[in-house]
Amino acid sequence: MKMTLITRRSLLIAGTATAGTLLVPAASATAAPKATGNQTSVGSGEAYELPATTRVSRLTIAEGGTIVAPEGHSLTMTVDGVETGQLLTETGGTVTLIQPGSYRGDVVLTVAEANEVTYEALTFPFRQALYVGGDGVDRDRSVLSAVLGGRLTDSAARNVSITSTGECFDGVFVQDATYTLDRPTISLSGNGRCDFAGYGAAVVGDGSATKLVVDGARISTKGVVRTGVISNDGATVVVKNSSIRCRNGELPADYQATVETPYMESVPWMLGLDGNVRATNLIGKNSTSTYINSTVFSETWGALSVEGGSGLKLTTINSHVGNTGAYGYGTYAIGDATVRVLGSRFDVGSYATIIAGPAAVVHYGDSTAKAVAALNTELGLGLGSAELAAIPERSTTVNSGHFGYMFFGAGTLTLDGGTVVNSERATFLNKSQQTAITVDGSQGARLNPRDGVILQMIELDDPGPVNVDGKMLNVGVYTEPTDDPTKDSSFDTTAVHPSDGAATFTSIALRGDFYNGLRKGKNMVLTFDDSTVEGVISATRAKHRVSSIDASIFYELGIVTNTAQAAVNNGAIVKLGGGSTWTVTGTSYLTSLTLASDAAVKAPLGKTVAMTVDGTETAIAAGTTYTGAITLIVA
Repeated sequence: MKMTLITRRSLLIAGTATAGTLLVPAASATAAPKATGNQTSVGSGEAYELPATTRVSRLTIAEGGTIVAPEGHSLTMTVDGVETGQLLTETGGTVTLIQPGSYRGDVVLTVAEANEVTYEALTFPFRQALYVGGDGVDRDRSVLSAVLGGRLTDSAARNVSITSTGECFDGVFVQDATYTLDRPTISLSGNGRCDFAGYGAAVVGDGSATKLVVDGARISTKGVVRTGVISNDGATVVVKNSSIRCRNGELPADYQATVETPYMESVPWMLGLDGNVRATNLIGKNSTSTYINSTVFSETWGALSVEGGSGLKLTTINSHVGNTGAYGYGTYAIGDATVRVLGSRFDVGSYATIIAGPAAVVHYGDSTAKAVAALNTELGLGLGSAELAAIPERSTTVNSGHFGYMFFGAGTLTLDGGTVVNSERATFLNKSQQTAITVDGSQGARLNPRDGVILQMIELDDPGPVNVDGKMLNVGVYTEPTDDPTKDSSFDTTAVHPSDGAATFTSIALRGDFYNGLRKGKNMVLTFDDSTVEGVISATRAKHRVSSIDASIFYELGIVTNTAQAAVNNGAIVKLGGGSTWTVTGTSYLTSLTLASDAAVKAPLGKTVAMTVDGTETAIAAGTTYTGAITLIVA
């Protein structure tokens, strides 16, 4: 048998073969593989250890035959420069093997030093086309036969192409290094395994010493958790002038949907979503990801995700972000993450942002020169004066097929500049969370909910996971309450509490309704300054369209009808500041109403509005505060 060894240097420079090597039987093997010329085969039941990188023209592996790398190493096969043939050995596992079959062409079997990444209790044996460490390109950890064209140096890769059709193969892994990917083309099909670790992603920046710039990239993936770009463990990742598009794959037949992150391969349906791939993920501690003049789309699930960790900062500037499918989010904000969207267009299936708290801060605004320059300094983006000058000032536009923003946890949300939010359903969906929403319309910001609801507050309709044989599985069912809420005498519906759902609107014209449909103690606190609002503001009885919701009809989550009624434990507190007017369009039940000296409450043209407080008809006077059971009726 004759098999040739490809050195890392020759692969990098010219792709020429230099030496021969043999398959070595593993301890369980009983015979050597059959070989003819530059071809080799492994029989059924035979297991062989490959000691060094090897090139052949044909490799045949019978059912039950295996080839592995020595301990402390990984084995990857490329055929004509494409990583292929490698699949996970089991659902939920981490190990891959080259599958039985016949492979012809320029077949390179690369034996690389291990790159083991531990997440939670699992260790993932990473394989990657290009591994970059603190000293530059690490040829011993790279599978350079999968890096085609272009030019590699220890500081940059230019115009390279990486293609994978196997599972869990990464394109580029940068560990504690400064590196630039200039105009790479990365195409991955086949499943990944864990996007909390980056196992199977196109590009991973890892480590607090990492500064990774991706410029002019074309990244496309199709597969379960086959993520486009990941920033982890303090890395700074800057993506410019690039396109990232990720499509769903096919989940293993025996996969069980779970919220346990080391095993999660699909979105928890309790978010009102489906899908099994996110385009990007930001994880770890103090990691940052910034997307400038780029296009980032996932089919469903999420485009720009933030998961766990602390001190995470996600920014998008003058970019196009969204979902190609019917469901999905633009950004996700969990923990104390800071998410900033400036001058970008979001075309999303379900939500612009899911705010999962408990201390998330989200801002949608304009990409002014001042704002971008400040972020360049804060985030260490490395944009020069010419690059900064070339970024035009734009406003942000959100187009959502369902809701604008969903609060799944506590958080702060600010909309300003010329931001326009167009949504089929409520602009803000608050699922029983503490909120601080601020909308400043002085520069043209506008809210356009097609169903006429600006703010909807409801009970959290997440049924949660269920412990099944020690695993937390997504098999719960949400059941709509049928009883009336019971009054909590200790909760004051007329007072403002730190845990309330609060929103402030400044210098804006609003047309739409505000409903507090909670059953338990949380008030809706609305402040209007120099603004006009036309609609119903009220406590309400909120009811889903269906009585129970499981994974098969996940899309029903959050969708309710409202019946305005007096507050029980769900106060509606309205403060009309200077220059503000509320035009009441239907019966509204409040618990507190404050009018500035020049504020007004009125009815639509040709109608009148009357108010009762605790059942007593009361005149509406500017400069006054009313508390109690307040009812405003339009006649």
